[in-house]
Amino acid sequence: MPSFKLIDMLGKRTPMIDIVDIGAMWLPGEDREYTRLLKAGVARVIGFEPVQAECDKLNRMGMKNASFLPYFIGDGTERTFYLTRQSMTSSLYEPQTEILKRFNQLPDQMAVVETSTVQTKRLDDIPEVKGCHFLKIDVQGAELDCFKGGESIVSQALVIQAEANFVPLYRGQPLFADVDQYLRGKGFFLHTMTGPMGRCFAPMVVNNDLSVGIRQALWADFVYVRDFMRFAELPSDDLIRIAVLSHELYNSLDLAALALQHVELREKNGLWQAYMSRLLGKPSAPAPPVG
Repeated sequence: MPSFKLIDMLGKRTPMIDIVDIGAMWLPGEDREYTRLLKAGVARVIGFEPVQAECDKLNRMGMKNASFLPYFIGDGTERTFYLTRQSMTSSLYEPQTEILKRFNQLPDQMAVVETSTVQTKRLDDIPEVKGCHFLKIDVQGAELDCFKGGESIVSQALVIQAEANFVPLYRGQPLFADVDQYLRGKGFFLHTMTGPMGRCFAPMVVNNDLSVGIRQALWADFVYVRDFMRFAELPSDDLIRIAVLSHELYNSLDLAALALQHVELREKNGLWQAYMSRLLGKPSAPAPPVG
């Protein structure tokens, strides 16, 4: 990680970042990607967590500039919600038992304990969501439904983090290829990923830990960013938002530098030069032309 916070370097030049978090359940010991931005007062969050107890827990945390609603975000239709033994694996798609039983731990974690009929809401129809620069989605297979029900929000987003599966753990769910094709069609490029994550094929177990996989990739979180070849078309504040998200959340220093390079060339404000000097620990020349 860099030894400095970009938001500290930018100071008052840091624009407010609006964040939408769909599937906002907070797991014990988890440090949410955007926490540091909230603490610094440069972000606002509207989150959605349909499991009422988990949504209440989030609101009791009293995070500044963050509020959470117990909505099922999707395509706006009536759906069946599959509540599973481990609630973080609950979904609008039915767990696919015949595939799950091939792997350790998943059949137990994803066993359905209750089903209910729920009304989903399209993201575009929710008045609380007035803007979005960073869109985070983790809804166990229903990510593409959320995108399609929130196309105006997707069109505003600069950075998107979404979980997607490589293997259909839920019946009929879209897979990574479907999500990737959709987001590329909306002007995003795949920047990075975390993981991939998986489990061993049963009955193989590594170090007596059922949660450890060997090679089979099952899912991962993917980070998409607006097409870097079109950065010159973005407003300066949006470029700075991309730089902040890249630097603070993903340690993507080169992408942050590219965004600031565009700003410096446009405004002659020395942001890229200052950033590179901080990274290198020595004075840097002004930003070179892009391309």
